[in-house]
Amino acid sequence: MTHVVVIGAGIIGLAAAHHLRREGFAVTLIDRDPEGDRASHGNAGVIAVTEIVPASGPGVAWRVPGWLLDPLGPLALRPAHAPRLIPWLIRFVRAGRPREVARIAAALAALNARTYDDLLPMLAASGLAGELRRTGSLTVYESEAGFARDRPEWDLRRHHGIAFEAMGGDEARALEPALGPRVVRAVFAPQSAHVGDPRRIVEGLRAALLREGAAMIAGEVAELGVQDARALRVGLTDGRRIVPDRVVVAAGAWSGLLARRLGDPVLLESERGYNTTFPDPGLALGREIVFAERKFVATPLACGLRVGGAAEFGGLGAPPDFRRARALATLARLYLPGLPEGGGTAWAGHRPATPDSLPVIGPSARDRRIVYAFGHGHLGLTQAATTGRLVADLLCERPAPIDLRPYAVERFR
Repeated sequence: MTHVVVIGAGIIGLAAAHHLRREGFAVTLIDRDPEGDRASHGNAGVIAVTEIVPASGPGVAWRVPGWLLDPLGPLALRPAHAPRLIPWLIRFVRAGRPREVARIAAALAALNARTYDDLLPMLAASGLAGELRRTGSLTVYESEAGFARDRPEWDLRRHHGIAFEAMGGDEARALEPALGPRVVRAVFAPQSAHVGDPRRIVEGLRAALLREGAAMIAGEVAELGVQDARALRVGLTDGRRIVPDRVVVAAGAWSGLLARRLGDPVLLESERGYNTTFPDPGLALGREIVFAERKFVATPLACGLRVGGAAEFGGLGAPPDFRRARALATLARLYLPGLPEGGGTAWAGHRPATPDSLPVIGPSARDRRIVYAFGHGHLGLTQAATTGRLVADLLCERPAPIDLRPYAVERFR
C-alpha cells in the first residue's frame, strides 16, 4: 500500500487525507499540535463561494495607505517586517492589473464552482452533514459611494455565474432586523453558506480519519527531501525519521519554509487574522454579514456571534496584538447596535496568503512525489474539500477536473 505523509492537520491537510484514504492510500498526518488552536478553528466559518475577486482587486493599492493609518482599518503592518514583505507586495500590486484580476477571478471561480460537489460528500462521510447552513450571505454598505465602487466586482461575479440580489437598507433590515440605520445598501448572495462551528468540522474530520485507520503524529518537520528514487525522507525536530512514498505539504502559513527548502521559491506570507466571539450576543443573525467598506464579517455560529477580519502582516514570530480584535468589535457595534459592550473572546491566527490570492496546488518542481496544498488565504474552509480531491487526483496520476496550471508553484519563479 502506498504510504502518504500529509504535513499539516488543519482543514486542508485533513481534507487531503480524507480523499487519499478513500483512494486506498495509507496516510500519516504530522502536525506540531494536532489538536491545538489554528486558523482552521478560528475562521468565520463561511463557505464563501462568491469570493472570486483577488485581494489586490481594482483600486485596492491606492486604499492601502489610508487603511494603514486608520486605527480601526482592516490592514496593519509591523514595521520590522516591512523589508521582508517587499517582494510579496510587488507581486500583489501586479495582481491588481485588470488582465490579472480577470485571470485570477477565473481560476478562483473554477475552484469555488466545485465546492459543494466535493464538500457535501466529505461532510456526510464524516458525520458532519448537519453542520452546513445554506442561508446565503448579506453584504452591506454604509454609503452609496461604497456600493458604486464595488459594482465592477459584482459584475465580475455575475460573469462567472454567481447569483445575487441588490437591495436597499430597509430591505436589508427586513431580512436581518439586528442591522442598524447605518446600512443604506446591501447585496444578498444565496449561494454562500456557513457551518455551525469550524472547530467541530476540524475535530469531526480528524476523528473520522483516525477511525478509518489514518495515523497522527505530533511533531514539527525539520527536514523534507529525496531519499532515493523509490522513497522520500521526512525528518522531525526530535530526531524521528519517516520514509514515505509520497508527501503532501499542507502546513498553512508554515508551508513556504518547507517549499523553499526544496528549492521551490514561493511567495507566502502570514496574514494574521483576528476575531471576537460573543457567546451571548443579545441579537440574532440568520446568515453571514459582510461589511464591505470596513472589510470584516459577522457570522452566527453555534458558539456565538463571531466578528472577524483584519489583515496584519508581521511574520510568523510576532506576538498577536489583540487591539485588532477589540477594534473589530467596536466597528461591529456601529452596524449592530444591539451588540453588548465587552463579553467577547478574542482570537488570532495565521492565514497563509499568496500575493495573487490563488492557492498553491500541484507537485513540487523538485520531485512530483511531493504535492503542495497551501496558500488558500481566507478561503481555506471553502476550498478544502476540492483541494483534497485535486491532491488525490495528482497522486493517483489521473486528469484533474479543472486546469491546475494557475495554481502551480512555478508561477513564482
